[in-house]
Amino acid sequence: MFYKLNGVTQRLTGVPAAAACSPQGLRPGVPPARPPPIFASPTKLVSEAGSHVEYLGPNRVSHLQTLFQRSDGVPVHLKGGLLDRLLYRTTMGLTVGGALYCLVALYIAAQPRNK
Repeated sequence: MFYKLNGVTQRLTGVPAAAACSPQGLRPGVPPARPPPIFASPTKLVSEAGSHVEYLGPNRVSHLQTLFQRSDGVPVHLKGGLLDRLLYRTTMGLTVGGALYCLVALYIAAQPRNK
C-alpha cells in the first residue's frame, strides 16, 4: 500500500514525494507518552501509602447500601434527606416553569401581527 501526499500537503510539510511514498506504506509513529492522571491522583505512590490511599477517604459503601436498599417506601432519589428533596423540587419547578414558558412563547409567536 502506497501513501501519497497531495501537492499542498507536500509544500506544508516540506517532504519530497519520494520520501512520502515508500513501499512499506505508512511509517509507524512513535507512541505518545502516557500523560499523568489529572483527577484523583494520589499524593503518595501506592507502594508508599500501603493499602490506604489518602484521597479515597473512608469506605462508606456498606453504609450507603443499607441506606438506599432500605424498604421504607421512599423513592431512591429522595433517600438522601433534605438536600435530595430540595434538589428534586428545584429541578421539577424549573422543568414545569420552563415548559409553561415555552407554551406561552409558542402562543405569542402564533399570534398574527397587527399592521
